[in-house]
Amino acid sequence: MADEGRGTVNGVRAGIVATGSELLTGRITDRNGPWVAERLGELGVEVSHLVLVGDRGEDMAAALRFLAGDGIDLVVTTGGLGPTADDLTAEVVAAETDRPLELDEHMEKVVGDIISKFADRLRWDADALAAANRKQAMVPRGATPIRPAGTAPGLAVPPHPERGGPTILVLPGPPREVRAMWDEALASAPVQEVLARTSPWTETHLRLFGVPESEIAATLRDVGAGTDLTPLEITTCLRDFTLEVDLRHAPGSTAAATARDAVVAEIDRRHGRTIFSRTGQTIDELLFELLDGQVVATAESCTGGLLAGRLTAPAGASAHVAGGVVSYSNDAKADVLGVPRELIEEHGAVSPQVAEAMADGALARFGATIAVAITGVAGPGGGTEAKPVGYVCFCVRTADGRTLARDPVLPGERGDIRERSVVLAMHLLRRALTGEGEPAPA
Repeated sequence: MADEGRGTVNGVRAGIVATGSELLTGRITDRNGPWVAERLGELGVEVSHLVLVGDRGEDMAAALRFLAGDGIDLVVTTGGLGPTADDLTAEVVAAETDRPLELDEHMEKVVGDIISKFADRLRWDADALAAANRKQAMVPRGATPIRPAGTAPGLAVPPHPERGGPTILVLPGPPREVRAMWDEALASAPVQEVLARTSPWTETHLRLFGVPESEIAATLRDVGAGTDLTPLEITTCLRDFTLEVDLRHAPGSTAAATARDAVVAEIDRRHGRTIFSRTGQTIDELLFELLDGQVVATAESCTGGLLAGRLTAPAGASAHVAGGVVSYSNDAKADVLGVPRELIEEHGAVSPQVAEAMADGALARFGATIAVAITGVAGPGGGTEAKPVGYVCFCVRTADGRTLARDPVLPGERGDIRERSVVLAMHLLRRALTGEGEPAPA
């Protein structure tokens, strides 16, 4: 990720502290920090730091002191609110803000009612249950408790009563609970007081496929040579093999709007054909919309069903995804998809001809309006001079006979090749659905 230009967009800065020793060992990837950062960004809050700390009180306290010393206005913590001895976040935040922990009787009842629903069925120990209930209902004096989505309440804690510092929003660790509690957390009085000092950025989101990050960097440098980009915050990021270019600036800034327009115009001029989204939509979201009224089927070999998994991930995908075949073996290609065995013998299982026959088979078997086929050499073995590791054949075929076919050599190791194949197939689907592709023979 690169930040090509930076200006002071809004006055509110935030830091995020994700707690949990499992995050440091690599057993679990932090899913809360990036999500919270994105939500805060939508509100016009600049996230300056994302800190991971273990389940140690001294490390948590050190992170809070670091952020306070850096002039952070809002700290969001995730994790460490459970009933066990190593769940220390509420205790540490209370100490750092000089706010004694006090029992919130209403929250004790709320948590107790939630836990009691599971207690009998799971045969939890009554004494341990009462102690856990009480621990999770302890609230720093003056803080606003936030109703739990699981068993752990959140906390919105005002700054230290004398020396000031950041407002601290304390949330649990499970991502599902963080998301469920987010709106109520934002609506709490301490957080609202911080958010009142900012406003949402004006944002532009471009998504490009098939352009290296180095080319966009060169484009931005050239624009910057003739236009002052300091009022803009420009971020480029290669994610899911898609180049994301995000521009944001303070609302109402004429200088920033002029700089933004210059950047977008030059990206359009140089890379316009590769832009597939101007709203920040992902290829998954865009395909979901484009497939409305269509029926799609998949035929996969080297990707082993990964494409079908992506297409069926969104709720409501059953309206347009008919099904898919993982035809990993030659027998499956022939017996399930109807690929002629002599075609496989003549051209090989990894060939444009077989990919085309697989797409035809998927169209016929599922009665689809559009089908996509993938067959390739994912490696690490199996490559030849003519068909090296990374050689993948794609075919998108529509019921009216239009075809899009490609057979590139994709870089990377086995996992990279499989993932890149899925993304490339999705973009070929997009192009076919928007009218590209060779027409059916007369």
